[in-house]
Amino acid sequence: MRMKVEFKADKLPISYNTLFMSVIKEAIRKSNEDYYNNLYYYEGKSNKKTKNFTFSVYVKGYDIENENFIVKDRVILNISTPDLELGLHIYNGLINYPKFIYKEYELRRIRVDLGKEKNIEKEEAIFNALSPICIKSKNGKFLNIDDEEYIKEFNYISNEVLKNYRGYGLKKALEFENLRLNKIVVKEGLREFKNTTGKKYQYVNGYKGKFKLCGDIEDLNDLYKLGCGFKRAQGFGYIDLVE
Repeated sequence: MRMKVEFKADKLPISYNTLFMSVIKEAIRKSNEDYYNNLYYYEGKSNKKTKNFTFSVYVKGYDIENENFIVKDRVILNISTPDLELGLHIYNGLINYPKFIYKEYELRRIRVDLGKEKNIEKEEAIFNALSPICIKSKNGKFLNIDDEEYIKEFNYISNEVLKNYRGYGLKKALEFENLRLNKIVVKEGLREFKNTTGKKYQYVNGYKGKFKLCGDIEDLNDLYKLGCGFKRAQGFGYIDLVE
């Protein structure tokens, strides 16, 4: 299930991922609070289990002032999930509540469109990463694409993401080819990171642009819908099928 959500906003923070995480969580909560609590909490604590969705954001027409985008046109939020129940809760929450407020920022929902999912029919596909793909090592270091651990850790997180969603991981190892990926450094303002380190922002290395994946057809189709890499529910790893 893919959806495109258009908002009007006067301004957005440059580190906007947390804002849109909040919008999606609030949409789920307003649609079904029990479902929201089961998804985000476990035995009274935050549920660290990976979530079966990913998103990307596009700000159309803007100036930058201090730490904000001054929005001249609109903001587009793209969301993808293979989980129909989760997708319907996000959709219903967005449709039924036209305004979302996060700190001093206000977003007014204009429209929500459901997109058509493409189908992968062979064991290789070219994708375009619309939000940065983030890959980490075992010790939490954000890896560069030329790092010798990159492919291994790409396979590791892909296996974990698939296992969380469908109960079993990769059916065969993925082969990854960089076609035209560009390094992006994302500034994140996460409360948990600040409480742990005392630093206001975390800087995350990721890559946007075109790449090729070779692997099992079912794996490729599910990853297309789930997104790739770490931090997908935080606005990373949203991919679109090119061919």
